[in-house]
Amino acid sequence: MNKILLGGLGLLAPALGMAIPEERPNIILIMADDMGWGDVGFNGNKIIQTPCMDSLASNGIVLERFYSAAPLSSPTRASVLTGRHPFRTGVFSANVGILRKKETTLAEVLKEQGYATGLFGKWHLGDAKQFLPLQNGFDEYYGLPYSNDMWPFHPQQGEVFNFPDLPTYDGNEIIGYNTDQSQFTTDYTNRTVNFIKKNKNKPFFIYLAHSMPHVPLAVSDKFKGKSEQGLYGDVMMELDWSVGEVLKALREQGLEENTLIVLTSDNGPWTNYGNHAGSAGGLREAKATTFDGGNRIPCVMYWKGVTQPGTTCNKLASNIDLLPTLAEISGAPLPQRKIDGVSVLPLIKGEKDANPRESFVYYYHKNDLEAVTDGMFKLVFPHKYVTYGAYVPGNDGQPGQLTNLELKKAEMYDLRRDPGERYDVISQYPEEAAKLMKIADDMRKDLGDNLTRVKGTGRREPGKLK
Repeated sequence: MNKILLGGLGLLAPALGMAIPEERPNIILIMADDMGWGDVGFNGNKIIQTPCMDSLASNGIVLERFYSAAPLSSPTRASVLTGRHPFRTGVFSANVGILRKKETTLAEVLKEQGYATGLFGKWHLGDAKQFLPLQNGFDEYYGLPYSNDMWPFHPQQGEVFNFPDLPTYDGNEIIGYNTDQSQFTTDYTNRTVNFIKKNKNKPFFIYLAHSMPHVPLAVSDKFKGKSEQGLYGDVMMELDWSVGEVLKALREQGLEENTLIVLTSDNGPWTNYGNHAGSAGGLREAKATTFDGGNRIPCVMYWKGVTQPGTTCNKLASNIDLLPTLAEISGAPLPQRKIDGVSVLPLIKGEKDANPRESFVYYYHKNDLEAVTDGMFKLVFPHKYVTYGAYVPGNDGQPGQLTNLELKKAEMYDLRRDPGERYDVISQYPEEAAKLMKIADDMRKDLGDNLTRVKGTGRREPGKLK
């Protein structure tokens, strides 16, 4: 049997038709903000035009069951950069967004292996100087310290929020306030392309963290009015253009065959913004809920010569798995901390019967374990949540009114037949429910659960953290 070198580790592994290059690959992580599972052509959208994203899918692998560590921005970004559940990092809500200094980031892991590291776009893990990207392993940083709606022009400014002026950073320096947001996608893209050119002779890691399509939507003149889906469609077209520009730069520099591109989102769409929001593609609810509309996100991985073109994978994976996966690919040791992610390199390589992640747990708020899945069934525990199905959505940048609901008893859904989580089958599959409950109980022993069962009621109320 032929042998190949696995990443930079120098470990021998059986060749499976898709060889891992001996040279350490470049890595580009492209993360859109609030892009829904149903917003892209490769997941079935027939209106929004995403030909460059679709090209990645046709030449790479689409991970159909790819989940965000949390249904909100800051916790997700903390987990992506650390490989740890949000609560372990100290970042568990959009308003508690300071990544602790004792955490080791993906940028720091790769920097130790000689990678040049750049972040262009949204950070949202602390805006004091000691918490900014340059102090967390990145060589270059340009973008916003938090979400693009956290500025004085928020539609609820003065009623709900009191945001100060929104700074734009270049490195550790503020270079302007309330910057014209129609240029962000172009600016982030140009910075990325320049970073590729400048570091073409050494391995590099780029985290291209787009501010769009998070509201307020803004698009440059070259895409304004070009979509059949209004402003949201225009913004998606420009994001797709950005993907194309990154690919073009790699090809011009002769780097395409030694670069892994990961395209994904941070969480589901913010659908109470109506025509300024994306689509969950028929999944239940959206951002800020642990139904799959909030956590299940689009994901494509493309690595020419390694990913099998046109592959679709229905195995579980999560953005919490990115750090261990990219560490293995680069030959880097894992940080000396509890890592919750697992390497999904076997899925990228297309290994038959590979199943590196056997379950996924849905933690939300401070540390509430609200659901667990094995990829086939999903057990959802009683909890309170906001619903997007019983309200009048917003329009043209104005938010709609959300409704609070409560799931009062545990329910289980067969995700294979019911991805919209509409039909409770817990009584039909007691053995499956017991298996998922065992996974949940094991997680509670490890990470805790702010929700505890009240004996004899089946209800769950806030309890003491373990």
